[in-house]
Amino acid sequence: MPDSVLQPAPVRTNRCLVEAMKRARSMWLTVNRYDRAMSRKINRRQFVATTAVAGAAARIFGQGPTVIRRGPAKPVVISSANGNKFKNGGDVTCVQKAFTLMTQGGDVLDALIAGVNIVELDPLDDSVGYGGLPNAEGIVQLDSSCMHGPKKRAGAVAALEGVRTPSLVARAVMENTDHHLLVGRGAQDFARSMGFKIEDDLNTEHSRQLWLEWKRRTDPSHYLDPKTRAEAGYRVALEMVAEGKIDREHLYGTINCDGVNARGEICGVTTTSGLSWKIPGRVGDSPILGAGLYVDGDVGAAGSTGRGEANLYNLSSFMIVEHMRRGMHPKDAALDLLRRVKTNTIEKRLLNSKGNPNFGLNFYALNAAGEYAGVSMYESSFAVCTENGPQTLPTEPLLPGKATD
Repeated sequence: MPDSVLQPAPVRTNRCLVEAMKRARSMWLTVNRYDRAMSRKINRRQFVATTAVAGAAARIFGQGPTVIRRGPAKPVVISSANGNKFKNGGDVTCVQKAFTLMTQGGDVLDALIAGVNIVELDPLDDSVGYGGLPNAEGIVQLDSSCMHGPKKRAGAVAALEGVRTPSLVARAVMENTDHHLLVGRGAQDFARSMGFKIEDDLNTEHSRQLWLEWKRRTDPSHYLDPKTRAEAGYRVALEMVAEGKIDREHLYGTINCDGVNARGEICGVTTTSGLSWKIPGRVGDSPILGAGLYVDGDVGAAGSTGRGEANLYNLSSFMIVEHMRRGMHPKDAALDLLRRVKTNTIEKRLLNSKGNPNFGLNFYALNAAGEYAGVSMYESSFAVCTENGPQTLPTEPLLPGKATD
């Protein structure tokens, strides 16, 4: 069955409008025949009437999607579950800090980035920033993106090495360049020029030991070709998840954090160390606008965690925001994209015994009114902070059971 996103919006007509359109078409044909046959004349009044009817029909039948205009909203900050877990030795979590700064009058994006910095700097979270699980060569490469709804600006970095807080570098790209994305050595050189400290190694002892264990199991004799090594690496990673050595949520890593203040100003940020033990240079969805993050200042924001390749293929965050533009609630919009991902997942290696995706994927969405939702392919959780304080809530799952079923 075709995705609902591909279905045209329903159009309501009435008999009078249909008849008016028929008359407009008839008069247009008459004008067209005039040039060729001079068989009939049309006066100015008839011509004005014709164009008026045609214009009205065009406005009705060709109208763009409804836009939710920015205005008074219920302030809220949402994020992936790690946004209400890690404190980096302090007293507050990501969503708490972001909400406090935002509601005290701070810029929404500045508040969100200050929040995710807590997680990026916390060595106990091995999915983001310092201590994030490294690539296949043992090097920590970080990705991040940010979008500022009111300013309609964005910035991102990918495969960045040596900087613990890639979200701050992404903001610097947004504020100091005409570009949206810098990668690799270029991103690092830019960070250095902006005064960021460049470190030789962002591994903690914990992340290094996990990498060594993964490497020992994956290719002990160093004989596998690259394709087979990648397949073996993913299989070993799943084994380590099953053994409890790493959290499944941290296999792909990431924190997404989005917020809207009382004035209806919306921003978002996503930051990650990416897929654990990835091929060096691999870039997932997190720094890609429309995939790992998308913000429209008049509509809402959406972000994700989980399998980046599935999100990239479906441009999920962009589509969620477009659904909300057409009036869908954040939960319904996000669930629709999970259905799309499920439909487009057809490779046998990505399916479990039930024929469903064997990976996790979570979406976090909010609109300009302050309505929000967290949804997931399977049972999971997300974080939210409102005037009632921070909470960790269950997501709305699309499918029962687990990815490994």
